[in-house]
Amino acid sequence: MFDTKVSGAHCAPQRSLLHALGLTQEEMERPLVGIVSSYNEIVPGHMNLDKITEAVKLGVAMAGGTPIVFPAIAVCDGIAMGHKGMKYSLVTRDLIADSTEAMALAHAFDALVMIPNCDKNVPGLLMAAARVNIPTIFVSGGPMLAGHVDGQRTSLSSMFEAVGSYKAGKMSEEKLCDYELNACPTCGSCSGMYTANSHNCLTEVLGMGLRGNGTIPAVYSKRIELAKHAGMQVMELYRKNIRPRDIMTEKAFQNALTADMALGCSTNSMLHLPAIAHECGVEINLDIANQISAKTPNLCHLAPAGHTYMEQLDEAGGVYAVLNELVKKNLIHTDVMTVTGKTLGENLQGCVNRNPEVIRPVENPYSETGGIAVLRGNLAPDGCVVKRSAVAPEMLTHEGTAKVFDSEEEAIAAIYAGKIVSGDVVVIRYEGPSGGPGMREMLSPTSAIAGMGLDKEVALITDGRFSGATRGAAIGHISPEAVRGGLIAYVQEGDRIAIDIPNYSIKLLVSDEEIEQRKVSTELKIKTDVTGYLKRYAKMVSSADRGAIIND
Repeated sequence: MFDTKVSGAHCAPQRSLLHALGLTQEEMERPLVGIVSSYNEIVPGHMNLDKITEAVKLGVAMAGGTPIVFPAIAVCDGIAMGHKGMKYSLVTRDLIADSTEAMALAHAFDALVMIPNCDKNVPGLLMAAARVNIPTIFVSGGPMLAGHVDGQRTSLSSMFEAVGSYKAGKMSEEKLCDYELNACPTCGSCSGMYTANSHNCLTEVLGMGLRGNGTIPAVYSKRIELAKHAGMQVMELYRKNIRPRDIMTEKAFQNALTADMALGCSTNSMLHLPAIAHECGVEINLDIANQISAKTPNLCHLAPAGHTYMEQLDEAGGVYAVLNELVKKNLIHTDVMTVTGKTLGENLQGCVNRNPEVIRPVENPYSETGGIAVLRGNLAPDGCVVKRSAVAPEMLTHEGTAKVFDSEEEAIAAIYAGKIVSGDVVVIRYEGPSGGPGMREMLSPTSAIAGMGLDKEVALITDGRFSGATRGAAIGHISPEAVRGGLIAYVQEGDRIAIDIPNYSIKLLVSDEEIEQRKVSTELKIKTDVTGYLKRYAKMVSSADRGAIIND
């Protein structure tokens, strides 16, 4: 920071403005720690962050720092789902990174504590941490407790699927209301291994958060204790000058990808990890993901892949217990630095798997390969992504008839109208990073398909993306996207599409000659009514296979 300890006149103007904040001379002489709070009153995962923020401030002050709070925005993907609002979800990742970078450097903070919780805040703040590169620690708001309906744990994904069941006549309005009132019972990030919880867990693996950051439920008092410890620990990072790029190294990202495969994380990891790595000067591509997946066993089937939830993962030993299972096969780099000031290997000492039903032992995995697969073929020469661990065995290979839609709205209307039948491959295009713009999540159509009982009979492919709450043969991130001339733009109703997840393949079964004719006769559908930030984003964003980063 500017040298407030010097009594000379050159810093007097800055000190006068700090006095205007009510800071004492004693506070100015301590390191100024920026507390980046994502608190707001519209996102359930963020409504408790005011309490986390106060706990962090207390921890910083206890350890000799001066905490100063400034905000970061947040969008609730669940509330934004299924309408224009979802176009503004992914794009906030870069707004969060840019605005946090600006605030941190403009005010010359000595250290930072990042307080995210939901989908874009975690990667956006990790990107900012890498850019600013001053001592930084993360503490999230924690996951929601699972809901309960008819004696069974449930979650937001169950809620979306209940709508599909109701539309199909398989559920009464009374039961739909029962789900509505009980699926999301507490504050916190939604209770399964969806995108927010995936990245809060991966923050632990990257070494940027303390143990329990990804799994301690939002409503537990342990979460407040964790926040205080994070505030205290950032001062230790400051004293030792340990910075984000010292922690988020190539080995750390390899660990994150490995843990991702074992945990069965959201496919959005394949957007966010490359983007975070890019800010750290580390390259992650989709081929690396498949190489790691090929040797990493899938150990967890949390919702939506299975019937366990984040609170159970926490009880079973959390992320560190999963990592210790992976250490048995030498799949984790244990020599990497973390925000504890110790190596990951030192942090893992004494962490045991308390429930082999929630965290499968490495000798008895759900599968010998990881939870995510990257497919390639003429439909996606630059790759596409599927959450393999959430696909029914009978859908791992599938050949079906294309039902083609140029927007999510068109697709969901057809699904609810009963126009999708067993064996179909639903194609939703012009929803990519640039073509959408904003690369909307397709939780509504995938949940409708699942709720109607078709998730073991119908596949869905898109140049958009999927919520971590999606299950079934849902294949996203098709690259190149339609608006940039990807083959998905030339698929026609009735075409046959072959999907082979075990062999990482996706193909449009149409001759090369026919494809070339279609390219000549088909005009790409570029949206002309896009304005404001979305218009700038559409021009600047990269393809999904590069993490939908903003091109330099």
